[in-house]
Amino acid sequence: MIDLKNLLLPIDFSEPCLKATEYALAIASRFGATLHLLHVIEDPVIYLPMFESYPVPTREQFETYAQDRLENWIPAEDFEGCKIELTWVHGWPFTKIVEYARDCNIDLIIMATHGRGSVVNMLLGSVAEKVVRKAPCPVLSVHPDGHQFVHA
Repeated sequence: MIDLKNLLLPIDFSEPCLKATEYALAIASRFGATLHLLHVIEDPVIYLPMFESYPVPTREQFETYAQDRLENWIPAEDFEGCKIELTWVHGWPFTKIVEYARDCNIDLIIMATHGRGSVVNMLLGSVAEKVVRKAPCPVLSVHPDGHQFVHA
């Protein structure tokens, strides 16, 4: 019998992540599992060209933004009966997701895929693909388009 006690939902605050959130809430509710929301704050140096003419936000500003978005990601009425854990960390998303899953005894990772083309994946790599290969538990990757088995 499958028994899921801890689910991990990596959150990047993107539109595809909303669909993965629907799946995570449905599964957490069905199994009475704790849903861990994890946001990884990447080093802003990666984005320096984007901020050429703007000041780079401080570390504290990134952290405040992450905390506020996590606290408001799921409306209270949507997670009745589910225990939610909110966490943000600094680092590389794929590495931190896998570490968190291992450290918190996660039974299932539910994460969005963004459906980028093969050229972008070749240059940047896919976080979801790396997590699937290295995770210490099963991973459900949710594509925002196509057939869905969770319905509102």
